Amino acid sequence: MSNDKGPMIVQSDLSILLDVHAPRFEEARDALAGFALLEKSPEHLHTYRMTPLSLWNAAAAGLSPGDVAAALEEFSRYDVPKDIPFIVADTMSRFGALVLRDAPQAAESAESAAAPTPRLLLGCSDDLLERRLRGDKVLAKWLSPCEGGFSLRLVDRGTVKIELLKRGWPVRDEASLREGDPCPLALDFSGKGRPWSLRPYQAEAVASFVGGGRPGTGYGVVVLPCGSGKTIVGMAAMAAVGRTTLVITTNVAAVHQWRDELLSKTDIDPSMIGEYTGAAKELKPVTIATYQILTWRPDKNADFPHFEVLRKQPWGLIVCDEVHLLPAPVFRVVAELQAVRRLGLTATLVREDGKEEDVFCLIGPKRYDVPWKELERKGFIAEAWCKEIRIPMADETRLAYAIAAQRAKIRIAAENSIKEEVVKALVEHHAGEGILVIGQYIEQLKRYAAALGAPLITGATPEAERESLYGAFRAGQIRLLVVSKVANFAIDLPDASVAIQISGSFGSRQEEAQRLGRVLRPKERNSFFYSLVSRYSVEEEFADNRRRFLIEQGYRYAIETWDE
Repeated sequence: MSNDKGPMIVQSDLSILLDVHAPRFEEARDALAGFALLEKSPEHLHTYRMTPLSLWNAAAAGLSPGDVAAALEEFSRYDVPKDIPFIVADTMSRFGALVLRDAPQAAESAESAAAPTPRLLLGCSDDLLERRLRGDKVLAKWLSPCEGGFSLRLVDRGTVKIELLKRGWPVRDEASLREGDPCPLALDFSGKGRPWSLRPYQAEAVASFVGGGRPGTGYGVVVLPCGSGKTIVGMAAMAAVGRTTLVITTNVAAVHQWRDELLSKTDIDPSMIGEYTGAAKELKPVTIATYQILTWRPDKNADFPHFEVLRKQPWGLIVCDEVHLLPAPVFRVVAELQAVRRLGLTATLVREDGKEEDVFCLIGPKRYDVPWKELERKGFIAEAWCKEIRIPMADETRLAYAIAAQRAKIRIAAENSIKEEVVKALVEHHAGEGILVIGQYIEQLKRYAAALGAPLITGATPEAERESLYGAFRAGQIRLLVVSKVANFAIDLPDASVAIQISGSFGSRQEEAQRLGRVLRPKERNSFFYSLVSRYSVEEEFADNRRRFLIEQGYRYAIETWDE
């Protein structure tokens, strides 16, 4: 039955249009968040899509096919296509057909009784599927047929889940999670003189992760925009779990920021926090490490020595910051930490390599998500204006560009000399504000830093100098920084309100989200994000990809040309 005022239009290709001006828009949006992926959220119509992954996420969160069908019927403006309920039910039924549980004593390894190898039991509710798995030669490396299904080693938990998902069969993981050693931790809302409070969405995110201790909870991903307080969500989860914790983040500066936040917003004693990086190797009840140290090894054929050290610790919680950026070796490493509660924090699950399903397998399903524009509307993050400035190339540059090979064209367009005068004009226009000039190429950044008289931060900048410059920027002593892609991730610069992007990574949506996030911290003034693009060049193609992404997130985006 059609409903003229319904906010949803459900289409047979599993896409759903949501009218932001219709009655009950917010109710419908909240319902969709549970089982559909938000693809676009411009001004008037938001586009969602039901995918196998989104429906498996829904099943993992406890929704049934009937719950999904009921929501579609309740909010749909027109009749729901007749095949949709069947597709939803069929897809969701795959989640739960395979269940991972603790192995009973009879299913354990027959190896030495004194030191049996920990094993798990993979149960299968479908006889035909079980026969297929028994005949799978690849899975035979990890799965041993036994009474009740298949036996597997504890350390193969993540690998098996990835392999099964590749075959279209997600695993409901109900095997026990290791408790870890106690590490009581409480949030300190006095903020050591700077009072704060847990925002409603942060509390909801933590509750969705912890899940009341039910089987199949205690692991998963929380998706929140840059500037919305993901670190606070991580700390609140640590307080809720109350166990020894390993935090893995992107760089040493982020390690120190986590430490500072823990010291200012919890009651933890400083002696309880350890840093495990290239500069220090401390193992404490709360240890903060980098992805780089986890994946370091002396050569490509060697083991990961630091991971071996960390793996043997009695962690009760692992927090993966910027989880969508997990490098490939870390996926393999985390596959061996499946027995520990795992919280992934990210601003976007977009991966340019399409490996979002690996995050689902190894960290867990998406537990919580909230649209960027929703938090902007409520004042939790800054209102941002995005502008692309298309800049001509000088005659000699156009000639060099025309005859260059494709790879060289990218560099020539990125280093268009006229961009420098545009940057100077923008810096003058925003004088007195916190400004970041961000780029890809180090030599280009060196020239800009010299021309602007501004400090430069790259991967080669010593950590002490880097943190000193970040600190001076936060304190308002420096109002302009030139930074490479090292500033894309996990850097808290709350007073930055202007970002000028002079070059980037081939139109990466992931990078765009991170760079925009540098200016989204809540503040009294609006924020501005400029992208400088050489006209009639490959940069326009890359910019189109990034522009679509930002528009789909609901940001105002304008394009203008620069006259010589």
